[in-house]
Amino acid sequence: MAGCIFITLMLAGVHIAHMNPVFSPEDELHFKTWMSEHGKTYKELPEYYHRLHIFTQNRRRILQHNAGRHSFTMALNQFSDLTFAEFKKAFLLHEPQNCSATTGTYRYQAGPYPDSVDWRARGNYVTPVKTQGHCGSCWTFSTTGCLESVTAIATGKLLELSEQQLIDCAKDFNNHGCFGGLPSQAFEYIKYRGGLMTEDDYPYKGHDSTCEFQQELAAAFVKDVVNITRYDEMGMVDAVARLNPVSFAYEVTADFVHYKDGIYSSTKCKNTTETVNHAVLAVGYGEQNGTLYWIVKNSWGTSWGKDGYFLIERGQNMCGLAACSSYPLPLL
Repeated sequence: MAGCIFITLMLAGVHIAHMNPVFSPEDELHFKTWMSEHGKTYKELPEYYHRLHIFTQNRRRILQHNAGRHSFTMALNQFSDLTFAEFKKAFLLHEPQNCSATTGTYRYQAGPYPDSVDWRARGNYVTPVKTQGHCGSCWTFSTTGCLESVTAIATGKLLELSEQQLIDCAKDFNNHGCFGGLPSQAFEYIKYRGGLMTEDDYPYKGHDSTCEFQQELAAAFVKDVVNITRYDEMGMVDAVARLNPVSFAYEVTADFVHYKDGIYSSTKCKNTTETVNHAVLAVGYGEQNGTLYWIVKNSWGTSWGKDGYFLIERGQNMCGLAACSSYPLPLL
């Protein structure tokens, strides 16, 4: 019954918007251009106008943001016909994440550290940006990205590992498939369940399915899990500077969805363990005009952000990014 009410209200809203449009012919032209660029189609006219309305609102927010003085710019992308509520439901972690495991006692060196680090430039240590699709599986991409890198650094061989295995098989370690999880808990699964298969041997489906792990085909293994002490961002710097990329979780808010370039910073997100809703991979860090930043690999495809990457302010626990950081020690 609730679904029927929602559909009725949505169609009524679309009808009103169509009769009293809050968009101009120019807005519709921008929408049709965007649809063509992203291969978007809508089966019903009400849905078309509903998405046009959302797109127009998002575009105006982007233009308003870019006209102001901010450390980052925004742009239209493949998510521009979605409300933030819809985006959260499709792409972010649903279940509250328990970061208590990341209260470790990581001991870092006193430095000095290089002014900048980028593991992409150090060698063949970072796999290409992947796409999670309509599944809250970011935690699996953060996990595979980190294990791919630490294994490549240790062995010289860069493999693409299976996110789908984690979605299907890691639920006994407090992970929830397309509804969320944490890299630290995924590393524990890999450690205790005998390894992780490759992407080719266990390809990505983008939805929850039956576990099909074959231990004899496992290609990467975890000896132990290093949980960087909660909120210890210098511990993250130490690990990325000396050792390898690091998985972390943080809170995505609405303006981040349309990030394009620059150093992301927000006054709207929180910095506690309770609000993190997305997991990614820090592959380096740097400084620009006096502002410290992280270089981060995302899982929303290469058309998003800086070819699938983003920069986020470093040293402020921005959006809780130092709340849940970890990496695995590879078992060779």
